[in-house]
Amino acid sequence: MNHKKPTIGVLLGDSSGIGPEIIAKLISRPEIYEQANVVIVGDYRVFRMGQKIAGLSQPVTITDHLDAVPFEIGRPVFYDYPPISDGEVTLGKVNPKSGKAVMDTFAFMVDLALAKKIDGFVFAPFNKEAMRLGGSPYHSELDFFKEKFNRPNIPGEVSVLDDLWTTRVTSHVGISQVSALITRENVCNTICFMDGVLRTFGIKNPRLAVSALNPHAGEGGMFGPEEKEAIAPAIEMARREGVSAEGPFPADTIFLRIKKGNYHAVVSMYHDQGQIATKLLGFDRGVTVHGGLPVAIATPAQGSAFDIAGQGKANPEGITRAFLIAGRLAARLKA
Repeated sequence: MNHKKPTIGVLLGDSSGIGPEIIAKLISRPEIYEQANVVIVGDYRVFRMGQKIAGLSQPVTITDHLDAVPFEIGRPVFYDYPPISDGEVTLGKVNPKSGKAVMDTFAFMVDLALAKKIDGFVFAPFNKEAMRLGGSPYHSELDFFKEKFNRPNIPGEVSVLDDLWTTRVTSHVGISQVSALITRENVCNTICFMDGVLRTFGIKNPRLAVSALNPHAGEGGMFGPEEKEAIAPAIEMARREGVSAEGPFPADTIFLRIKKGNYHAVVSMYHDQGQIATKLLGFDRGVTVHGGLPVAIATPAQGSAFDIAGQGKANPEGITRAFLIAGRLAARLKA
């Protein structure tokens, strides 16, 4: 095993979607092997199905353990973990068996990370409905990671598009619940969290732009009190902690500031404030990073794309970028 490089696990994602296909395409990219050792975890029959869809046949080394496994450039290790067979796959359709297989493999991958067999992992897209029908008790994968790694206070996911990083104070909650969650403590914690993730990635002096909640940044309280009572004081609290943060800026113009290159990251107040902008700017290149964990975890921002499953059309750019980001984060965490 090459101990200088981090070892990154790769999950196939929802087998009914584009996951197996884009993993087959990912491992054909030579740049990933310069970044890390590669371990694919999943059902080998499903992986071969993905290779056939992609029209690729990259060789792999099949194993049932990760002790003293020889890693070769251009040849990933495949840990055959069979929670679902290719015969149970229903391409393009929500399948509870696929959802359960995702959760089982997630749990197995986390166990490998906790045992320090891997330094992080990336996963192809999955389907939340299939996971719920498959018996998952978790609202999202972040809730699962918080529990398994005992990190209950992680604010949320981080989205990455090229050199721009974004996160949000509230995430998967109804819009009617957002205002009550915009408190000084929550906003400050999220700003400091984003600063820490950027520093872990290797950005020495991150500059953060913080979004307002209300139109025109509240217009001096005319459109809402959150900017004056929570967001602006939270920015000041973060500054006293040594974080370079500015705002609150109106959400409809904050990304114009980003385009000028003034900031490394945006902290938005709710899910769609940041997600709409970044997905419009580059949906196929977007990556979701689960920061604040002891290992590096990333996934492409795209969904399981049931509409093109099995057609060989899936774009592997997002999963490739997710792998490269996870590899860099893992190397720094490992060091």
